[in-house]
Amino acid sequence: MRAVRVHELVGPSGLRVDEVPEPAPGPGEVLVEVRAAGVNFPDVLLSYGKYQFKPAPPFVPGGEAAGVVTAVGEGVTAVEIGDRVATTLVHGAFAEQIVVPAASVVKVPAGVGFEVAAATLLTYGTTWHALVDRADLKAGETLLVLGAAGGVGTAAVEIGKLLGARVIAAASTAEKLAFCRAHGADEGIEYAREDLKERSKQLTGGEGVDVVYDAVGGPFAEPALRAIAWQGRYLVVGFAAGEIPKIPLNLVLLKGCQIVGVFWGAFAARDPAKNHANAERIFAAVAAGQLRPHADASLPFARAGEALARMERREVLGKLVLVP
Repeated sequence: MRAVRVHELVGPSGLRVDEVPEPAPGPGEVLVEVRAAGVNFPDVLLSYGKYQFKPAPPFVPGGEAAGVVTAVGEGVTAVEIGDRVATTLVHGAFAEQIVVPAASVVKVPAGVGFEVAAATLLTYGTTWHALVDRADLKAGETLLVLGAAGGVGTAAVEIGKLLGARVIAAASTAEKLAFCRAHGADEGIEYAREDLKERSKQLTGGEGVDVVYDAVGGPFAEPALRAIAWQGRYLVVGFAAGEIPKIPLNLVLLKGCQIVGVFWGAFAARDPAKNHANAERIFAAVAAGQLRPHADASLPFARAGEALARMERREVLGKLVLVP
């Protein structure tokens, strides 16, 4: 079978398509014929050897996939051959076939296509955990989303609106803000030309935002924290800007606020039952049209390096998907 593999830790240019042995499921595992695989920013970091997990080359990147179960291992009863499923994994999704634990797959509802399913689970799962489990976002509160046109950012805009929040999207261009508004954002801040803190304060009548969703880090972290309301919650989701910010802790004291870490992968491993329930709720909302995962483009495996390069250059609205 074919698989995309990282051969050198030099970024997207180190990827190529190889012929590799076909896998077989063991006890408690399922074999999935991949129809689509989602591309995420951690794949870029993996290609440089800069992610929390550092597999040795050659390895197959890719953290999520959707497809059809074609074989099941001993003891598997929750899914059957022929089921349409989605799954997440640390890496390995950019392949024609993958073996994953049966406990990690979620059935994809009828009417939800494979490319949409492959653009859903990781970003919306991360964001559901962030906004519901960690921030306890309430209807009527104000949510500020940094990097709002990206994969997790789009998910935050949509889930924030689903939960009844007022959503302020922050992005780098007017085009990206228009995309965010199309996905439900109430207000927008173009932080390449507007002061993030001051504009956030203006949009909230001087009160500040209740929850900050930050998957960007870098120079926007401190202004966003300064824009937070009394007893607000600052969600640390990731560092797409590349720089891990250093926060003056006196701001946390003065605002009586919380800085809350969001490590969805560790949560999914530690509480798989709750994570599975979250995933089912997300897919139900997708099937009902309440959430609308956006695949910016679907590219063949041969263009995987291009896909990661576009992610690295911040040229993607929503998600990119690879198809075998």
